[in-house]
Amino acid sequence: IPTPCATRIADKIAEQFENAVLLMLDGSKMSPDYRVPPIVMYERKDSRWILKDKHTIMLRQWEETRDIAGQMLESGDHALLVDFDSHLDDITRDWTNQKLNAKIAELASPANGSI
Repeated sequence: IPTPCATRIADKIAEQFENAVLLMLDGSKMSPDYRVPPIVMYERKDSRWILKDKHTIMLRQWEETRDIAGQMLESGDHALLVDFDSHLDDITRDWTNQKLNAKIAELASPANGSI
């Protein structure tokens, strides 16, 4: 269930984009072995955020995404992730995550068996 803070932010986004959705990750299902994407999606109807029917959601490349995330966890490259809050604490840290993006692109390249 989205928190009041999450719904307020999503409401502001929905004011500008009528087809906005609210995505949440289900932390209890975050595992390299979990075959289904751990994503919960809500859509706005009648000024409320309601759970979207999971059968109407199509997520492409989930297996590849899961495999790349697993490789990054194993190699320790996930530690390269810098969120904006960390950037505010130390402005020399790159919140655009260019190093991390390059690593992901390398892992997803056809030379590494991904498309």
